[in-house]
Amino acid sequence: MDIQDINQNQEDIPPPRIIGLTGGIGSGKTSVAKLLEEKGFPVYYSDDEAKNIVNKDSELKEKIIALLGQEAYQDGKYNRRFVAKKVFIDSEVLNELNHLIHPAVRLDFEKWVSSQTSEFIFKETALLFELNLHEQCYKSLLVTADDNLRIKRTMDRDNKTYREIEAIMHKQMPEKDKIKLADYIIYNNSDWENLQSETNAFLDKLH
Repeated sequence: MDIQDINQNQEDIPPPRIIGLTGGIGSGKTSVAKLLEEKGFPVYYSDDEAKNIVNKDSELKEKIIALLGQEAYQDGKYNRRFVAKKVFIDSEVLNELNHLIHPAVRLDFEKWVSSQTSEFIFKETALLFELNLHEQCYKSLLVTADDNLRIKRTMDRDNKTYREIEAIMHKQMPEKDKIKLADYIIYNNSDWENLQSETNAFLDKLH
């Protein structure tokens, strides 16, 4: 096979179909992402990648400092605690920060997509619907659970109080609104075995 044949074969491969994967705090979104990876599906963890990009992208760092002040970085590293306090009390600042970080993550994601060969790939992001990212995806998958269960899981995981988690949830898009927008929904109201079963059922419906 010569180079021309190889190029022809590459052109015949359709681009991957992107599934946006989202879920609110304590929903089990990351657990579903891990299950999908175990099944052989590539997953891009937008939230994790954003944490890396804010430290390695010098241009983005300058923009964040201009928005939030020098305290946004401490010893050259993104000051997550300071930033969280700033944006928690001011939703407008949060929106401005998201619109700084999102383009940088999008570029990184596009590079990642170009290296994938699977028919379906997953983009994990907490703000899929809030930033209208689902409009750029083939389909969307929402992982959700009852509010009290989400709060309990997060309390056990993050050592936060009920009130702290409740305040975070109130800042997020209501689950009922996400459910209306989602193409597929996994309800994570039971145990690990049930979540595995729900994930398999989703994959059976995916086409």
